[in-house]
Amino acid sequence: MLDLGEVDLEEIATALADETDYEHRWLIDPRTGEIAFWTSDTGIDGDNHVEIDVLDLLLIDPLPSYVWFQDMADFADGISDSAASQRLTQALQERGAFRRFKNQVYKHHPELIPAWHNLRDVRAERRAVEWLREQGLIDDSVAQQFATDHPDPELP
Repeated sequence: MLDLGEVDLEEIATALADETDYEHRWLIDPRTGEIAFWTSDTGIDGDNHVEIDVLDLLLIDPLPSYVWFQDMADFADGISDSAASQRLTQALQERGAFRRFKNQVYKHHPELIPAWHNLRDVRAERRAVEWLREQGLIDDSVAQQFATDHPDPELP
């Protein structure tokens, strides 16, 4: 089992959110918790091509976008400023919701940026811990304790 304190949860969260393409992939060494970044042309060391399936590392597959979308929806629903809430909720309609939400927060409601980052980051780290638990890399009790110790923050 990995020691949760020695695993880069932020990097695992980044990997879980990275849906860009399959020309690059994130991997974890199940023995050490070290994260590796693989590309189809430069392998994991940046110089030597290596096929991903010959590596003794575990792939970190990205989570579906609806998981991350729910964070935005919950944030929009949870803030007390009803006008900002309505604009953020409206930004989440139709295609391009991620970009429109970001534009709405960063350009029109910069006072909400710290609260948005806090919610987004806490949930991302909890997902990283849950992913480690699902892979059998940490104990259930460690994951449960982490979730208890890292609840959703209060929203403004």
